[in-house]
Amino acid sequence: MKVKDLLKNVEIVAVNGDWNDEVVDLFSNSGKVIPNSLFVAIKGAVVDGNQFINDALEKGCSWVVSELECPESFSANWVQVKNSRKTWALICSEFFGNPSDCIELIGVTGTNGKTTIVNLLFDLFLGLDIKVGMLSTIGNKIGKDFYPGTHTTPDAYEINAILSKMVDEGCRYAFMEVSSHALDQDRTAGLTFAGGVFTNITHDHLDYHGTFSEYIKAKKKFFDELSLDSFALFNADDKNGKVMMQNTKAEIFSYSISRDADYKSRIIENSIEGLQLVLDRFEAHFMLSGEYNASNITAVYAVGRILGFSSVELLTAMSKIKAPEGRFDHVHFNPDFPKALVDYAHTPDALKNILESIAQLKRQGQKLIVVFGCGGDRDKTKRPEMGKIAARYGDEVIITSDNPRTENPATIIEDVAQGIKESDLYKVRRVTDRAEAIRTACRIARNEDIILVAGKGHEKYQEIKGKKVPFDDKEKIREALGFPE
Repeated sequence: MKVKDLLKNVEIVAVNGDWNDEVVDLFSNSGKVIPNSLFVAIKGAVVDGNQFINDALEKGCSWVVSELECPESFSANWVQVKNSRKTWALICSEFFGNPSDCIELIGVTGTNGKTTIVNLLFDLFLGLDIKVGMLSTIGNKIGKDFYPGTHTTPDAYEINAILSKMVDEGCRYAFMEVSSHALDQDRTAGLTFAGGVFTNITHDHLDYHGTFSEYIKAKKKFFDELSLDSFALFNADDKNGKVMMQNTKAEIFSYSISRDADYKSRIIENSIEGLQLVLDRFEAHFMLSGEYNASNITAVYAVGRILGFSSVELLTAMSKIKAPEGRFDHVHFNPDFPKALVDYAHTPDALKNILESIAQLKRQGQKLIVVFGCGGDRDKTKRPEMGKIAARYGDEVIITSDNPRTENPATIIEDVAQGIKESDLYKVRRVTDRAEAIRTACRIARNEDIILVAGKGHEKYQEIKGKKVPFDDKEKIREALGFPE
C-alpha cells in the first residue's frame, strides 16, 4: 500500500521521502519488522519506541513515522506526525481497508458488565442465525471460531485484522468491549461505530488514570466521538449515565431496572437458577442470576430493539443463553456437594454486586464462603474496600492471591485485610496459595453451602513475577471436591 494512502487521515508535520512508495506491512514493535515495511515509533509510559528506530532500520524497514523531527544524519524515509499513537490506529484501519465501515460495530464500555453484555449479544445474534463477531476479554470470536485474546481491547492492528476477517466471512455485526485504557491510548481511532453502550462507572484503574475524573473522561471520549448516524445507549441507573451523553452527536437511548427509561425491565423472580423478568410487557425466563444481570439483560434487549429486531424474536433467543464463562459461572449444582460459583469480580462494585445477589438468593442456614484476592501492581486503594465488602456479605472469607505480578502476595493480602472491621476478623482466613485457599473453602463447606471464588473468572493462569503460570479456578474447585468435570 502507498504511504500517502496510509497517511491520508493523519495530522502530518513533515515528510522526508517519496510517499508514493509502497510498504508491505506495518509495525510498532521493532523486533517484528520485516523489509519494506513501515515502523511507527510510539512513546509509551515505560518504553519509548523512538529508541528502537535504528533497530527497525537495520531490519529493513523502509519508512519511519515519529513525533520527532528527522535527524540530519538520517537518510531514511521519515514522516513526522503530531501524535504517533493515534497515527498508528488510523493507518492500521487504512491498511486493512477500513473494515469497520463495512460492518455494524457496537462498542460497550463501562467498569462492570462489558464482557457479559458483549458475550450475550454475540450469543443472541448467533441464536438468531446471524453471522456475527466479537472482541472480548474472554477472547475473540467469528461465528463459531474462537481466537484467544490478550487484552480487553486489542492493539489497533489486531482490532482491524480481526474486523477485516469478520467482513471477509460475511459478519453483519460485531460487538466489542472498549476499555478506558484503549480509549486513552487511541486504540479505537479510525473505527466507525454504529453504536455504543455505557454500563456504569465505579472505582477501577486509578493506578493508570490517576483520578476518578480522568477515568470518567476516558470513558466519555468514546461517546463524544460517536457520529450523527450512530446510537448511544446508557444505563439510567448509574448517576454518571447522563454525563456520558452530554456531548454525543449520536441518537440517545436509555435502559433501566429501577427508573423510567426507553427500555425498562422488572424483576419477577430472582433465584440462583435464573431470572424471571418483564420486558416491554413480555415475561421471560433467563439463565442468569442477580439484579446486575437483570441490568445486563436489559441492555442486550435494548440493543436488539434499536437494531430493529422484534421483542418476541429477541426474548425467545435470549431465554436460551447461558452466562459467559467466568461470570456467575456455576461449577456444578450437584446436591451432594456444596454449590460452587466462579466470577471475574475484581473491583469493589463488581464484588459487591455478586455477593449482594448471592446473599439475597441463599436460603436460611446456608453459608456463603468467599475466596478472593487483589491483583498486584494495580490500584492499591481498592484493596481494603474489597476486604470490607467481602466481610460484610461472607460468612467465611478467605483472602488469597490473585495475579500478584511483581508484588509480594502476603503484602497484598494485608492491604485487603486493613479494610475489615475488627469485629469481623473472626471469620477471615489468610491463605497465600490460591489452590490451597480453594481447597480450604471446599473442606469447610457443607453440602448446603455456597462457595464463591472471585477475581479471575475465565482466566486460565496466574501472573507471578513476570510469568503466567497455568491456573484454572473451576478446575481447582473440581479437584478439591473430587467432582468430575
